[in-house]
Amino acid sequence: MKIPGIGLAQGLWLTLKAFVRKPVTVMWPDEKEELVPRARGVIALSTDNCTSCMLCSRECPDWCIYIEAHKVEIPSDKPGGRVRTRNELDRFDIDYGLCMYCGICVEVCPFDALFWSPEYEYSEYKIADLLHDKDRLVDWLQTVPDPPALEK
Repeated sequence: MKIPGIGLAQGLWLTLKAFVRKPVTVMWPDEKEELVPRARGVIALSTDNCTSCMLCSRECPDWCIYIEAHKVEIPSDKPGGRVRTRNELDRFDIDYGLCMYCGICVEVCPFDALFWSPEYEYSEYKIADLLHDKDRLVDWLQTVPDPPALEK
């Protein structure tokens, strides 16, 4: 025997349970979501570590990293020694309109100049403003968490 209206009662009971539970969503502008420790947000740059080797831009599958540098001569410490050259970073831009956040650039950097920052709120009204220059990438470096401690 089928009871009339049992489906309606089950639906109303499910709705009543949903009213009592805590909501799953986060009210974004007022509350910020708790991120996992290794969340990928934006890439930060340490200009002190960057040697302009251009390995990150060559390995990037999207070609969204633009680097320009010039050579600077360093005089020898000893008289009669040879003059050495060093790359000086002029431009380091990442176009986040093209970036797919694969992390290859962070992984291949031999000098630890690129880091993942957990910041994810950097939207813009114009897509042209998603091209972050060297100064903005250095500012993101302050938000990079400390690396985990080494095991003993």
